[in-house]
Amino acid sequence: MERVLGLDVGDKTIGVAVSDPLGLTAQGVKTIRRKGIKKDLEELQEIINEYNVQALVIGLPKNMNNTLGLQSEKVLKFVDKIKKKLQVDIIMQDERLTTVSAQRDLINANVSRKKRKDVIDKVAAVYILQAYLEKIRINQK
Repeated sequence: MERVLGLDVGDKTIGVAVSDPLGLTAQGVKTIRRKGIKKDLEELQEIINEYNVQALVIGLPKNMNNTLGLQSEKVLKFVDKIKKKLQVDIIMQDERLTTVSAQRDLINANVSRKKRKDVIDKVAAVYILQAYLEKIRINQK
């Protein structure tokens, strides 16, 4: 089975997670340090090729009242660039509170502040992708 990538897109980093081959669980892959759109897309393409990815699940940071704010607009512009350059399906996933949940779990696991800063986006990408995988499983029942 082809895999799915989860992305937590930020201004400075992109957290990346991948589904297992059965589409049951999400695992963190890496945090891409953003270096410009061309380099960002090249690095994503390498990951897509490495894991035989069929789709990207990209977190859409909605406001709590379900509206789209400035960060949502930035993510949607990034998605437009992906669509023009990469041959992959794109699924948008509501990501409200994923970073908050990831931060809380890392604190509860006694991960140091410095280490949390290094992995928070990757963990948030896991949350985004896992939420999508669970939604798909529920819809298939």
